[in-house]
Amino acid sequence: MSYILYPVIFFGLIILISAFFVVKQQTAAIVERFGRFESIRHSGLQLKIPIVDRIAGKLSLKIQQLDVIVETKTRDDVFVKLKVSVQYVVIREKVYEAFYKLEYPHDQITSYVFDVVRAEVPKMKLDDVFVRKNDIADAVKGELQEAMLDYGYDIIKTLVTDIDPDSQVKAAMNRINAAERQKIAAQFDGDAERIRIVEKAKAEAESKRLQGQGIADQRREIARGLEESVEVLNKVGINSQEASALIVVTQHYDTLQSIGEETNSNLILLPNSPQAGTDMLNNMVAAFTTSNQLGESMKKQAKAKGKDKGKDKTEDAQ
Repeated sequence: MSYILYPVIFFGLIILISAFFVVKQQTAAIVERFGRFESIRHSGLQLKIPIVDRIAGKLSLKIQQLDVIVETKTRDDVFVKLKVSVQYVVIREKVYEAFYKLEYPHDQITSYVFDVVRAEVPKMKLDDVFVRKNDIADAVKGELQEAMLDYGYDIIKTLVTDIDPDSQVKAAMNRINAAERQKIAAQFDGDAERIRIVEKAKAEAESKRLQGQGIADQRREIARGLEESVEVLNKVGINSQEASALIVVTQHYDTLQSIGEETNSNLILLPNSPQAGTDMLNNMVAAFTTSNQLGESMKKQAKAKGKDKGKDKTEDAQ
């Protein structure tokens, strides 16, 4: 009799233990009774009728992510691969719809992503795809949100995480970018060279101006000194012509003296003969005398012409 009770007690314990089950946090368990939906159990220790009830399945209530890679063509006929990440969650109040209405939710979501991406990207050029990737993500989310809500799924966020054109296209884009940067660098180099040339020209012009001003000041001081020398010579009875000639001769000998003081000088001042000073003085005095005579003659001729014109006007008036 005791041998018969042991198996009964053993199977009774197994059945009793199978009546209890544990549901983890952020998980929903679907309980069916004879194949028919019975209830939804959430986290904690739960009880079911052994043999009669069974756990049909469990759904995670955590946020999940599905990565979908879509290959499509842009408006400028460039094939590109987009990686779209869809973050979704099962709505707690719609666990029944999420479990029974969709057998493969990942396939359903993937189909919608393909449909939306291949409808939006062909409207854009390749550059616009990179700039407007948020618009593509928003379009995918809007379409999925509306479609998946009836099946118990809520779309939290959609992200275009990668845009991968063909390798040849990427190489061409890199070459274009490099050429553009080289162009900008060349423009900056040209501007810098132009500024250097302009500034150098300004510096040279300023240097020439200051040099000319210095020469003018030097000549002005020389002229002032000559004027004072002529005045001093006039006071001792030497007229202006003789004084000028004397000054020139004096400067000539001063120059010869300074040349003689330089041991390595190769400068030769011509004429430099002993009678050169006398000849130079006589020539300058003769030149000044001739110049004065010509000046006086020209003044007389000008006065005579003025008188003739006055007479002609008087006769015309009479």
